[in-house]
Amino acid sequence: MPWCGARMKWFDGTFVLLVVALRLASAETANVSFAALACYALLGRARAIQALLLSWLFVMLNPGISPTPSVAGVGRYGVLLCAAISVLLRSGILTRHFRMHPMTRATMLLGGFFVFHSIATSPFVDVSVLKSASWMIATSTLISGWHSLSVDEHKTLSTQVFVGLTILMLCSLPFLLLPQGYLVNGTGFQGVLSHPQAFGPTMALLGAWAVGHIVGNRSETWYFTVLGATCLSLIVASEARTAGFGLILGCMFAVIITPLLSRSRTRVVLRGLLSRRVQILLLILLAGAAMAWPLLESRMVQYVEKRSEADDASEAYQISRGGLIQQMWINIQHRPLLGIGFGIASSPNQMVVEREPVLGFPVSAAIEKGVLPLAVLEEVGVIGALAVAVWLFTLLRRSASGGVITMAVVMTVLSMNMGESTLFSPGGFGLLPLALLGWAASSRSV
Repeated sequence: MPWCGARMKWFDGTFVLLVVALRLASAETANVSFAALACYALLGRARAIQALLLSWLFVMLNPGISPTPSVAGVGRYGVLLCAAISVLLRSGILTRHFRMHPMTRATMLLGGFFVFHSIATSPFVDVSVLKSASWMIATSTLISGWHSLSVDEHKTLSTQVFVGLTILMLCSLPFLLLPQGYLVNGTGFQGVLSHPQAFGPTMALLGAWAVGHIVGNRSETWYFTVLGATCLSLIVASEARTAGFGLILGCMFAVIITPLLSRSRTRVVLRGLLSRRVQILLLILLAGAAMAWPLLESRMVQYVEKRSEADDASEAYQISRGGLIQQMWINIQHRPLLGIGFGIASSPNQMVVEREPVLGFPVSAAIEKGVLPLAVLEEVGVIGALAVAVWLFTLLRRSASGGVITMAVVMTVLSMNMGESTLFSPGGFGLLPLALLGWAASSRSV
């Protein structure tokens, strides 16, 4: 019934406004907001995905504009558990009609391998098991949740996610003029998020979505062009080089790879590029770039160097990630077959593990690693790396059916992981890319 659908939309909108208000009001109500999200996740598959995305936002919010909840670490696990239960119960597991989507099954198998590998090899078994289990639960829940939606539900939720990221961008714009927008280091713009290295990649994902629309469609070109240009400008303001290069490389790879993996004609997949409107727009942009080249060149040099002594992008990458790569490579040489353990730092003795005060289980063990392939090889060895490669290829094949829009987002996620490995970190920034990978892998054929 139409009136029932309108009432549900009103309920969802009201709930989101209320729970965001709770998160922003005080530390006490911020704790309540996580409990509210956990309850909301139990109300349906789409709401489970919404709850997970909102929990990502609540964890990543700028501390200069929001209180710090004391239960954020435990709270996000509560939301994840309720979302997983919600999706699982609606999958027909208690009936004879239970079916698991092949992509969900592949994710469960890979996650199960990570768990058993952690038990067998990790120097911090509880940390590795919790990280691997949370990745498996989060990723399989998101993939299964997206796949189980009807065509209309999938389209509606996709629009909501896109609009939500756009609202996040718009809410960040006023902080360009305020000190709260530069809390971390005084120069890199972080908007409403907790770090420039979170805000920049978020804008890269939104920008890739916009570029995908320009390349893959013929409509609303000017709107998506303005959105994409704004995202690129904010990425530069954030000084997040991983995000900038990830967006550019991701969109380039998507244009090349999508026609090959989707098995569709290039004229169909890249129909936006054949539009006269897009071609005129590209000519205008190229002409504008040529006229403003001295200013653009100076700004790009500053962006690449980022307060370092680098002369070019490759040297900047070496300065930024060279030490991390060297340490990972030493560990790979010492333990090439099985690795050092899932989610374990390259120097395990220097890991800082935050534990829940009552039960003592780990709620956070942040690590920093640069290149995803090396990080995977270091942590789970050659055997695990081969399993991850198969999983990623399956993901790419399924994402390609959604066209260049989904592939632009997926390739941007993977390209950014060449500078900051977050694909297997659902406890921090990584939950947003995982949600978008689930969306991409479940998108219908173009």
